[in-house]
Amino acid sequence: MEPKVLHFDLDTFFISVERLMNRNLIGKPVMVGGRAGRGVVAACSYEARKFGVRSGMPSMQAQRLCPHGIFLSGHSSAYGEVSKIVTEVVKQEAELFEKASIDEFYLDLSRFSSMEEAGKWAWILRDKIRREAGVPLSMGLS
Repeated sequence: MEPKVLHFDLDTFFISVERLMNRNLIGKPVMVGGRAGRGVVAACSYEARKFGVRSGMPSMQAQRLCPHGIFLSGHSSAYGEVSKIVTEVVKQEAELFEKASIDEFYLDLSRFSSMEEAGKWAWILRDKIRREAGVPLSMGLS
């Protein structure tokens, strides 16, 4: 089977960017979102997920589940800047891609003749993105 698509998903993107700006947040339960009234969790760290916190959950519920968690309102301009860096790296390396959201990309792999060849290229690109943007990402080939 020939590889056709590479999917990149920036892991806990908002949290990863917040941690770039404040290294003290690393390893701590962090949530980004609205706190007032009917606010919701836009993103949460894996540490917060251990307490049952999930994206899309009402903030009040998240605070009950993880009272010692750090709740941030977020920095949308910083998210946009990091996403722009990732997009530029992808643009330099991929012949054809689709940016599905601020933290998700689909890349065409039809130029590769084997899964092995596509996989090697994907790992190199993943590492370049991590170096240049400073954020972790997951990937899948199909």
